[in-house]
Amino acid sequence: MQGKVVLITGATGGIGGAVARRVAVQGASLVLTARRNEPLAALASECEALGSPKALALPTDVTSKAQVDALYARTVETFGGVDVVLNAAGLGILKPIQNLSEEDFDRQVSVNLKGTFLSSQAAVAAMGNKGGHIFNIPGILGQHPMATAAAYCASKYGVAGLTKAMALDCKRANIRFTLLYLGGIDSPFWDNAGMRVQRDKMLSVDTVADAVAFALAVRAPGVPNEIVIQPDSHQFL
Repeated sequence: MQGKVVLITGATGGIGGAVARRVAVQGASLVLTARRNEPLAALASECEALGSPKALALPTDVTSKAQVDALYARTVETFGGVDVVLNAAGLGILKPIQNLSEEDFDRQVSVNLKGTFLSSQAAVAAMGNKGGHIFNIPGILGQHPMATAAAYCASKYGVAGLTKAMALDCKRANIRFTLLYLGGIDSPFWDNAGMRVQRDKMLSVDTVADAVAFALAVRAPGVPNEIVIQPDSHQFL
């Protein structure tokens, strides 16, 4: 990853932070974004201490086109472009359909689907003909439905369809796309999810970082388009 520029949305979440630390150790420069400035700045400092030549902390609302465009403009201005993008910003509101409000639905679609669209579209423009690698995260609920997750599943199924169509649009631009279908991850996602889960049986965020590192290491023209990782208690589910 020496000389590479990696941009991560949702960087202060469990997955985003784990991937940021992994590529920092490998020598990548970083652009880290999330909503809250203090934890973002702390992560940037940590990544530089781990070996990143430069880590920018740029608070951004991924649902705002103006803010996302400004994020990528600053990235190009600072580094000349971007090589890898991980769209890890996400929101989960788990409620039975009978209790799901219009606001709940809109918020999840806005962050999970629209946010991924805005960042991916801007990434394609920033990469240009040089190419790059974009990671999007439908999670396992972008492939298999779950009770209480109607809006969340709708947004994540949308991420999968969006990414597959983008890959067709960009097949002459040397841009690689990887979808991460991840089972339960022990991350802050579950802190306020409103349901009881066995977090000790979930995947660790470091497992996700391993998967991203694997995909980045695959020699061109090969690309892992879809990576499915489940806890051993839920294999092939």
